[in-house]
Amino acid sequence: MKILYIGSGFVGACSAAVSADSGHETLVYDIDQRKIDLLSSGDRDTIQSCLYEEGLGDLLIRNRERIKFTTDYALVEEFLNTAEAVFMCLPTPEIGETGESNLSYYFSAAEKLAESLLKRNKNKQTQYIVIINKSTVPIDMINKTAEIMDKSQVKNYGVVSNPEFLVEGKAVQDSLHPDRVVVGAWTEKDFAIMRQVYNRFYNSANVKYLEVNPKEAAAGKLLANFTLFNKLAICFDVIGRTCETFSDLKFENLRQILTSDPRIGTWGMYDSLYAGGSCFIKDARSLSHQLQTAGQNAVMVNETYLANKRQLELFMSRAEKEVLRPAQDKSNFSWTGKKVALLGLAFKQATNDIRNSPAIDIVRILQEKQVGEIRCFDPAAMFWFKTIFPENEQMKYCESEVDCLGSVSPLTKGDEGGYSPTTPQPPFIKGGNSDCIVDVVIIATDWPQFRNLTTSLLNLKNKPLIMDGRRMLSGDYEKLKENGFVVIPVGGQVVK
Repeated sequence: MKILYIGSGFVGACSAAVSADSGHETLVYDIDQRKIDLLSSGDRDTIQSCLYEEGLGDLLIRNRERIKFTTDYALVEEFLNTAEAVFMCLPTPEIGETGESNLSYYFSAAEKLAESLLKRNKNKQTQYIVIINKSTVPIDMINKTAEIMDKSQVKNYGVVSNPEFLVEGKAVQDSLHPDRVVVGAWTEKDFAIMRQVYNRFYNSANVKYLEVNPKEAAAGKLLANFTLFNKLAICFDVIGRTCETFSDLKFENLRQILTSDPRIGTWGMYDSLYAGGSCFIKDARSLSHQLQTAGQNAVMVNETYLANKRQLELFMSRAEKEVLRPAQDKSNFSWTGKKVALLGLAFKQATNDIRNSPAIDIVRILQEKQVGEIRCFDPAAMFWFKTIFPENEQMKYCESEVDCLGSVSPLTKGDEGGYSPTTPQPPFIKGGNSDCIVDVVIIATDWPQFRNLTTSLLNLKNKPLIMDGRRMLSGDYEKLKENGFVVIPVGGQVVK
């Protein structure tokens, strides 16, 4: 088949790569020349610098004969003469905090597509084509897509809803081995075309191939993300908060008690300072907006959103409420003038995506508190973070998590197997009595390498306050306490 993808972001690029791997002739269009150049570079590291998704570079390189990236719309129009499917993979961000989706990117692309479809086959429109909504869109979006096509007098087309259920950092693996494929269509003709698109999965014993109507498919995506988001909110705002409130409660032990019940399950049972990313927050707000616009109550949806927002605010306020200065006056901790190491800028591990990353709000809070310096590190996301917070006298970007601490003895070539984002052994502070120039260490992202930070911390002369927003050092809290550290762990009382 010949398949066009409009939009080369996280969804478009990964889905297109799997289409090419499935044997389809694939064209990906985007207006961002830099992104197109990176994705079509043929170099794995260059591709990863654009979209940090494990396996994406290898997949694109392996299938380079069947996939092409372009910003030239003339190539798109030529391709449409024989294309059988068009995937719409456009961003649909929230407008402010209204919950309403900004559909301007989608509408602009759809209107331009309609003009081109009208001209296909020398204006005869003989080639039947399916327009597939891959973006997360409102439940009734399929009607709006059809209205745009009909208004332009496009003929011989169908509209399908085919939401993605990908996990960032595992998108390629999830695309190659999905747990489900959801296709929403009104006609058997459109279902038949989609079975060809997903031929490798349609008869698979390991994949649930679900055929529903388009509105059910769109609603299923929103409801799935809300359900997952709600589970995280329960973990943060109920389970974690209980552990922070009462003494002698260890989060990991309570998690074992809860997850031993198969009805509860293990997903989402990891306390964190915040649930970020491009989907959960936006989709919950969109669901709330659609329900309230239709005259329904959305209290539970709204409270899930607020619980997540409250989680980060409460975590960042704990230093001033729970920690005393080491000075004799025993007054409360103050952020003013402090030097802070901020470890982790991506919203989660295994991605360079900073959308709704807790680190963004943390930096803004620290700036409001007038800290002296913020020393940042992330294995993958620093390029994008710098586009929001350029390096200056207050904002510093470091080469490693240990470099953030200040005066260290970095590894030389050959020590501890070297260092890269994929190696579990980061640089460490050698020997004792090393100077630490930061007053506070905040762990904001769950990169596995941060679990090894304890060794370096124990070799410091002075002891920075540790704010563990991911419980990455939970196995070492007592050891850190014995060595004079104060730790504020999410999902636990202060350790001191």
